[in-house]
Amino acid sequence: MSSHIESERLSNSLAELDQLTNWERRPRGDMRVDLEPMRDLARRLGDPQNSFRIVHVAGTKGKGSTCALIEAGLARAGFSVGRYASPHVMHITERVSIDGRPVGEERLADALGAALSAFKDARREATDGQGATWFDILTVSALLIFRSERVEWAVLETGLGGRWDSTNIVQSDVAVITNIDLEHTEILGKTRAAIAFEKAGIIKRGATVVTLLPEADEAGAVVSARAAELGCALRRPTVPADATIEQRNVALAGTVLDVLGKMGVMTKGASAMAAPLGEQLLDPSTIATARLPGRLEKIAVNITSHGDNAKVNVVLDGAHVPFNLAAVLSDLSQEEKYRAPCIAVMSIADDKDAAGLLSTMTRHDISIIFTTVGARSRSPEQLKTIADTLGLLSIVMLDPLEAYQEALAGATESGAWVLVTGSLYLVGIIRAA
Repeated sequence: MSSHIESERLSNSLAELDQLTNWERRPRGDMRVDLEPMRDLARRLGDPQNSFRIVHVAGTKGKGSTCALIEAGLARAGFSVGRYASPHVMHITERVSIDGRPVGEERLADALGAALSAFKDARREATDGQGATWFDILTVSALLIFRSERVEWAVLETGLGGRWDSTNIVQSDVAVITNIDLEHTEILGKTRAAIAFEKAGIIKRGATVVTLLPEADEAGAVVSARAAELGCALRRPTVPADATIEQRNVALAGTVLDVLGKMGVMTKGASAMAAPLGEQLLDPSTIATARLPGRLEKIAVNITSHGDNAKVNVVLDGAHVPFNLAAVLSDLSQEEKYRAPCIAVMSIADDKDAAGLLSTMTRHDISIIFTTVGARSRSPEQLKTIADTLGLLSIVMLDPLEAYQEALAGATESGAWVLVTGSLYLVGIIRAA
């Protein structure tokens, strides 16, 4: 789905990687339950994860944005920082960034080449590394890049869960659990407490834990118990009940920076006296640099219709979990221009809770154009049937760009705004157009 890759070496490495097991494309019930393949690969490559300090982030939503904010705060403090993220919106290089910028294609090709060669050695010698997944190899490549770029800090976002996630071979200074809601229940468990247990798997002895989950919450209690068991300090930022998504993410990232400051991490750089890190690093301009594509991304699109120029407000957000979409819609409804009726362009993957996502939309004045972005998309006709039973007005347009044009045209006529949601891949296609 990503944009064109120019480097032939990167294309070849990715083609080779795609021949391997790609868990992101596998039936979701058969995930592995050990980290030995990842440990073997890392060992063969000299354990690159031990070359820098780490903040490790898990959670149902807000992981990516929280990681970007922590990265921006550390960079502002004068450190060289790497960030590992998933999935990507436009281009695979977005998954590995150095000092706030996606890594170059050739750089990623080098690292993938080294990781694939370690994988082939493991296959030849029949060691644990032969069981490595697509995501393992990409993860170890990111760690290699961070080592060779000599980053001082890496901010790692888990791909799925925590305990058995490829990133979980690391020892972190701070473990962050943003929040917990029901997602990937076929792998992570059927209750929020069970999912919290998986996410809390990233907590290591000696780390400090930062979470927004309240102590009294069933998931929060699991995180507290795990922190206590490992003798870890636990910090909970206080946020008002009506805080926006961004305010919550900033509170988490600010608390992480405070924790690092209390551990004695000082700012670097020639300009000022060194001071402990803290939330003051997240000033408005630093927060602005950390905004990610396709996460509550607001644009105004100019449309010419019948000779008149009109402006349509568009929001791109890849929300694919019901409580995430509910939070996005609630945040937007606080702004006057998003109180008008909305036309949504939407695609939902097969393994997502379509009925849950659509029922959150019934609380708002939204009509929907269902579209599709590839083999993993749920059939738009099926989505329309669910929407019909919920009383939501919808139509089907299979081509995502035609669906988007239709939404813009409809919004121009009616004064509506447009929301592109349900899938980061869909957001990527619209952004690339």
